[in-house]
Amino acid sequence: MRKLLYAVLVGLVGAGIVHILVLMMVPELSERDAWSRLAMASDLYRMTPLEAETGGQPVVKSVDPLFLAAACRFDLTDGMIQVRTPGKAPFWSVSVYDRNGHNIYSFNDHSATNATLDMVALTPAQMLEVRRQLPADLDGSIFVETPIAEGIVVVRAFVPDESWRPAVSRFLQQSSCELKEL
Repeated sequence: MRKLLYAVLVGLVGAGIVHILVLMMVPELSERDAWSRLAMASDLYRMTPLEAETGGQPVVKSVDPLFLAAACRFDLTDGMIQVRTPGKAPFWSVSVYDRNGHNIYSFNDHSATNATLDMVALTPAQMLEVRRQLPADLDGSIFVETPIAEGIVVVRAFVPDESWRPAVSRFLQQSSCELKEL
């Protein structure tokens, strides 16, 4: 009976220590989300490569070595954003995430006119304004109406083999994330 009581007591003390250590680690781990890492790497409305360009630490580690990616943080309370890239890539996709990393909307080059990336993210209220009078520079854009104010747009491009890497890198470097006021 004494051995059982001793084992239970040691187990409870061990569980308490682990619990306290986990609670102490929460602030450290919670500051490492994608929003925080992008905030440390660049400002709002700026496309940032997610891979390290000079051998340093990547902003967010890629799970697929055949894709390169760039991301842009935005705040729609300032206005809508337009994400564009003048070039082409073998395949690209765009995802809009909320600040917590939940996917709000995704599409790829098959949904775009001439496989050209031209996307506008805006709130429902901003969409009503745009519908009243569509600006000429937004003609042909894909409109993504989001229920969020702050988020991240991620552009991913496929690298079929190493010979494509410079062209795909250039595609992502030419991408822009511009704030558009109504």
